[in-house]
Amino acid sequence: MAKKHSKISIIGAGLVGATSAFSIATRKLVSELVIIDVNKDKAKGEAMDISHGIVTMDAMNIHCGEYSDIVDSDIIVVTAGLGRKPGESRLDLAAKNIVIAKDIAANIAKYYNGGVVLVVANPLDVFTYVIQKYSGLPAHSVVGTGTSLDSARFRYLLGTKLGVDAKNIHGFMSGEHGDSQFAVWSSVHVSGMPIDPYCAKCGITLDKPAIESAVRTAGGEVIKLKGATFYAIASVVSELCNVMMKDMHSVYNVSTLLDGEFGIKNVCISVPTVLGIEGAVQHIPYDYTEEETAKLLASAQKLREFLDSLKV
Repeated sequence: MAKKHSKISIIGAGLVGATSAFSIATRKLVSELVIIDVNKDKAKGEAMDISHGIVTMDAMNIHCGEYSDIVDSDIIVVTAGLGRKPGESRLDLAAKNIVIAKDIAANIAKYYNGGVVLVVANPLDVFTYVIQKYSGLPAHSVVGTGTSLDSARFRYLLGTKLGVDAKNIHGFMSGEHGDSQFAVWSSVHVSGMPIDPYCAKCGITLDKPAIESAVRTAGGEVIKLKGATFYAIASVVSELCNVMMKDMHSVYNVSTLLDGEFGIKNVCISVPTVLGIEGAVQHIPYDYTEEETAKLLASAQKLREFLDSLKV
């Protein structure tokens, strides 16, 4: 039996797009990988560079392309967007990137014939909302990476504090992929044991506000030190692609359009979500505490106000 053709298209050949392409290639997720960018030479160069290492990977057709090449993609990864310049406000950056997002949405709608759109570009929740709204695709088909990266940082930091493999620590960040995100401490377990009794039995004192702040500012700290973040988000992108391609129904905190869940409508925001081949299969009805619910609603309100200020 012939192996099913599989395909991922990446829109944007910048640091995040190129590193995501490399991560997807090294994991041998697909038989065809397309890199699309307005700078065609950049896209071609990235495709060539990755292809030259193909002997260490797997048989794969890695090439640059046009928007028309997204046809038959299982996943379309959107990383294109401008980064914030010194002195530029988040609102100014968002206004510029919304123009880009609308153009991408129009081109996706023009050639789309199936698959999931995975949004990575920032401001993430705004970008995801605009892509979904202006492409006209079903809400479940447009997924933003959301706080999946923040949740990975959260587990990593907890692991370093507790001296435990991060894989054995479960817990997540919710809300906006930005300043109003928050740690869901009620979700944190160490190998099945709630975090508070675990720390009490082990004689460990956690500075929860400091850990939460470190997660929230981690991206900015990396940018200050090296100019950009791309390795961690690329690993998250390839993992989410892996989960959806294999229809694993794994749970991640990703940004999707809510329609009444948790009392939230008309914004894209991160809550625990089951991911499969169709995208967002369902939202987990997580039992947030009263305090966590208030933080989630406040984050959603902040996002809605921001979208209103941008007239989208």
